[in-house]
Amino acid sequence: MAANNLRHALFCAVVTLIISIPILGLNLEAEGINIILTGAKTSTYIAIVLAAIAVFVFQAYRDSIMGLLGKLPNLNPLADKEPMEQSKRAKLESWILTGIIVLALFWPFVVSRGSVDLATLVLIYVMLALGLNVVVGLAGLLDLGYVAFYAVGAYTFALLSQYTGISFWMALPIGALLAGLTGMTLGFPVLRLRGDYLAIVTLGFGEIIRILLNNWTTLTGGPNGIGGIPEPTLFGMEFGRRVKEEGNTSFHETFGIAYSGEHKVIFLYLIALVLAVITALIIRRFMRMPVGRAWEALREDEIAARSLGLSRTAVKLSAFTIGAFFAGFAGTVFASKQGFISPESFVFLESAIILAIVVLGGMGSQLGVILAAIAVTILPELAREFSEYRMLIFGAAMVLMMVWRPQGLLPLRRIHITLNKQE
Repeated sequence: MAANNLRHALFCAVVTLIISIPILGLNLEAEGINIILTGAKTSTYIAIVLAAIAVFVFQAYRDSIMGLLGKLPNLNPLADKEPMEQSKRAKLESWILTGIIVLALFWPFVVSRGSVDLATLVLIYVMLALGLNVVVGLAGLLDLGYVAFYAVGAYTFALLSQYTGISFWMALPIGALLAGLTGMTLGFPVLRLRGDYLAIVTLGFGEIIRILLNNWTTLTGGPNGIGGIPEPTLFGMEFGRRVKEEGNTSFHETFGIAYSGEHKVIFLYLIALVLAVITALIIRRFMRMPVGRAWEALREDEIAARSLGLSRTAVKLSAFTIGAFFAGFAGTVFASKQGFISPESFVFLESAIILAIVVLGGMGSQLGVILAAIAVTILPELAREFSEYRMLIFGAAMVLMMVWRPQGLLPLRRIHITLNKQE
């Protein structure tokens, strides 16, 4: 047994070196028109070797270390406490969500423009995560191509504004409906798939959409993308220094105030906030309806759900359609915020980040997903000085989270009934 542990520990240490040295120990630097491969600092190599030694020691004495950790006292003061009643928990979550909304309303007026712009991005990810939470968290359908619906909403607004001059407010429901229709279209081929097979198909679908947008240059502009996407207006009032559309008026001239670029940023933020609240409320209502219970029944046991008379087709299609619908919402807001979109904005990494938000927050939990979206979006921005190691830190945090709390930050709780055997 000891020999097996040593071989396993040595293997893990070697794998650590093989993975870490190319990523952390080698750099590509531009020198004129040439790319030169250079090595990292000596301290980096020392850190890699120490990490490999730590992996070796842990794997070699894993049983002893885990045994000692198991003997430590529980540091969680709430570990032995009975779970909160369902009614009290729902009321507490409602109060917390209300507090977050109230705080969000005052947020843009007390912080800088950059913070407001970042908060708008957070709200976009909140909408995306809430939509994916329906598919993954509630219905239990692993979707790795969710970014495709995000792209459909964004490109719908961009193309409609470019070719027909349609406004943001008219494109918003159209983009959401087209994204929902795309989700329903995807739902039909995958009705009989589950688990890994479903994940592979949805991943392929997301890549198909991205490649289509990248190669259909006559319509989408290909890699060059689409620019000049108009900003939303407020009852015909534009937020630019000068009016672009004939018949519109400028916001600052209408109210007789000095022009400020912050007005547009705050307005976009408030639009994203309202749409995020609408998304949360609608999905929360769906969760309390029979369709929400059907999603959870399908997630827990598909065979049992079918035996109760639930239509697998209807339940899966409804989950894909509703999740994609709100992704279209988010895509339209994203296109308006950026003013420019390209296929590179909708790569697989975006789907992975949104899925990570759902898993970290607790699948099925709205409050957990919202808090996770805030954390996952803001923390990388705060760690820009560690840009080289940002994804490494993010991956390590994911691993630690799955070890420490695999159910997520705030997992969804339902009433459990325990049947006692009568003697």
